[in-house]
Amino acid sequence: MPNLSTDHRHEMNAALFVGKKIQAIKVYRQATGQGLKESKDFVEALERQLRAEMPENFETPPAKAGCAGLFLFLLGLGYLGIKAAWEIVSAS
Repeated sequence: MPNLSTDHRHEMNAALFVGKKIQAIKVYRQATGQGLKESKDFVEALERQLRAEMPENFETPPAKAGCAGLFLFLLGLGYLGIKAAWEIVSAS
């Protein structure tokens, strides 16, 4: 595994603590010259380690795969909009 400077490690940790995993991957790639997959794997392992050792430093919960929650939220908003419009039309 390539050696990282203390500055690079701090920059990666800071990015992970605020939920910017892509930024951490970029820092790792620039510092080591590794490929995207290797960098992503390293940063994800680092994130797991940091979450286990210092969970209080994280501003965001671990990312969840998929976007079903967002889809359902938007679907609910659409339903409410249609319902409100229907009530206005029905009241006329």
